[in-house]
Amino acid sequence: MKLLVIEDEADLASSITGYLADYTCETAGTFAEALEKIEQHEYDCILLDIMLPGGDGIRVLEEFKKLNRQDGIIIISARNALEDKVKGLKKGADDYIAKPFHLSELAARIHSVIRRKNFSNADVITQHELSIDLLSKKLEVHQKEVPLTKKEFELLLYFLGNKNRVISKSALAEHLSGDIADMMDSHAFVYAHIKNLRKKLTDAGYGNYLKNVYGTGYKWED
Repeated sequence: MKLLVIEDEADLASSITGYLADYTCETAGTFAEALEKIEQHEYDCILLDIMLPGGDGIRVLEEFKKLNRQDGIIIISARNALEDKVKGLKKGADDYIAKPFHLSELAARIHSVIRRKNFSNADVITQHELSIDLLSKKLEVHQKEVPLTKKEFELLLYFLGNKNRVISKSALAEHLSGDIADMMDSHAFVYAHIKNLRKKLTDAGYGNYLKNVYGTGYKWED
């Protein structure tokens, strides 16, 4: 799962990304950086500070909605006035949390938004013989646990959240590594993670839902 933390307080941004180490996190510290990120990349959830150098976070939200995107958005702000909350939610944010906040609460809200957006508000995702527990990050196939690495689990969720859609190798690389994907010479690391995930699923007896799309990428078929 990939997050964007739009926050100009460097220490707070660092604390958030450190606490959310299970996610692939990118950051933006200014209005201009935030716009650039949302125009070029997709995220499972965006944490958006209202007060940013160079512009208002609400304007970022407005520009985001013009793109007709479905990424989850949580506003984080020191402004706790009711009108600020109402304005942000009316503009399309999914949640609002006021500073200071406990990182554990923020993590719970992120989980809730992603679960609602991608997995119909379920904590346990099932597809035939597969069962994925989002909270414990465990996969079972035919009621037997299949151990996955962090990246393999991320890949599996990404495929399940985009069932029946062709996903390019570039999109997979970006999802797994964020900004540094553009700096890599090849997609070898993507192939390696997919190969390992597919072998574990095949050995466990899953229904061969992960398909290669020649010259393009991959598709998870239901």
